[in-house]
Amino acid sequence: MFFSLDASLFPIVFLIVLAIAALSSIIFLNPNTPLSFIRIHIGLIALPPIIALMALISNDGGIIMGPLHFDSLSWLLAFFVLTISLIVQRYCIHYLNGDKAYRKYFTLLTLTTIADSVAWLSNDLRLLLVCWGATLFGLTLLIGLKKEWQVARNAAKICGCLFALSWGLLTLAIVWLTEVTNHWQLTDVLTASSMAQLDSWEQTSISLLFVVAVVIPAAQWPFQRWLLDSVVAPTPISAVMHAGIVNAGGIILTLFAPLFAGSSVQILLFAFSSISVLIGTGIMLVQVDYKRQLVGSTIAQMGFMLIQCALGAYVAAIIHAVLHGLFKSTLFLQAGSVLDHSQSTVYTKKTLPFKWIFTGSILALLVGIGYWLTSPEEGYQLVSAFMLGWCVFLAWVQLVAFGLGKVGRIFGLFVFVGGGIIYFYIHHLLHNALYETMPKVQTSTIGAILIIFILLLVSIIGLWLTRNRLSKLYTMIYLWLVRLGEPHEEGIESHPSYLKQILSQGGK
Repeated sequence: MFFSLDASLFPIVFLIVLAIAALSSIIFLNPNTPLSFIRIHIGLIALPPIIALMALISNDGGIIMGPLHFDSLSWLLAFFVLTISLIVQRYCIHYLNGDKAYRKYFTLLTLTTIADSVAWLSNDLRLLLVCWGATLFGLTLLIGLKKEWQVARNAAKICGCLFALSWGLLTLAIVWLTEVTNHWQLTDVLTASSMAQLDSWEQTSISLLFVVAVVIPAAQWPFQRWLLDSVVAPTPISAVMHAGIVNAGGIILTLFAPLFAGSSVQILLFAFSSISVLIGTGIMLVQVDYKRQLVGSTIAQMGFMLIQCALGAYVAAIIHAVLHGLFKSTLFLQAGSVLDHSQSTVYTKKTLPFKWIFTGSILALLVGIGYWLTSPEEGYQLVSAFMLGWCVFLAWVQLVAFGLGKVGRIFGLFVFVGGGIIYFYIHHLLHNALYETMPKVQTSTIGAILIIFILLLVSIIGLWLTRNRLSKLYTMIYLWLVRLGEPHEEGIESHPSYLKQILSQGGK
């Protein structure tokens, strides 16, 4: 039925079901509404992502409707954010059952993710600012919703202050940009004639404001500690945060891509993001707390996404943001099974089978070269080819080379081939959906070579450190990374004292 609708009707239907979902969350907030209504609410919030997916599949061009702009990119982002919200809220039905703020969690999750999705649909920059500000405000409330816990209140305060700073800088950048171009519509602001009105110093200054505004919510160095503070939030809240909100930095840079063309600010973004990749990876390796390991991983992945933006590879950055969000939300939602898994796992040193390692190396080399030769027109494809070859090698080692016997290797080979086919198919679909609507910016081959050099250098240093664990340098780096991976002092508590109060009241 919906596929037979005219393309111009999809935005209307989408906005209607989005309003119904928001109203449903407000109704559930009423104490007189029975808890069983949550099942109806889950069904209602499933409608917007379904409509967004149908619109994305049938989309054949951009549609501007009032302050909103519907194209492949905006439909994809709306579908992605609202799908994450649906999955997490379905998970929360039992996970948060019994919590004092049970109803508030669902209402805030719904309204926050709706505001986030509308922000990426906005063509009017004033609406974008309002919706993104509402998203950050909702996220702050979600982090501090356990008001009886002092640590949660402290974390919400720290995050709220940084979010306010980020939003203020973004507002300043957008107001400055609109004052110069005399336009509030994004499609008008980014035209060649509008960009020509900017002096060189104005373009650099506005670009710098944008970069600082996005690295804060992306938890990039030196602002990474707020994400470590936020681990006090319930795990489903962390899943939404890491999957659908932290990656907003890459989305904002993509929306304003023409502003950064040829700007020296890209070099600064590249430098800070590269540092964040190293720090995030280090935090992930030295931390023993599972959620902090995931925080370190997110810092590194967001850094790599911003590097893609700095090199002009905006299509790759958006695909990275979407796939990372789906993967990271899955890791958070299965966090409860980590303890049992770690207790039952016995680690033994394995000898690398040379013939299988050699075969994997040749296969990875051929895949990387083949991918690079099929896309020679973009400098960033060199980085993509390198990373693809590296991932193929690691997957081959884990699934095939270390397989248990002949049967294990055959099964691993099937998983390896099947996973590769699925990945290339999804990547192909996303690339085709986004390529026509994304900004076309020439990527830097020198920058691509530089990032490959950095990755190789870091790999060599990491390999040397693992083989020299008793060295003074290893100890210094290890302790430094441990310190960087700790939240603020007011965000740490040896035991959540609010639990004592709850238990003393009979669990109420």
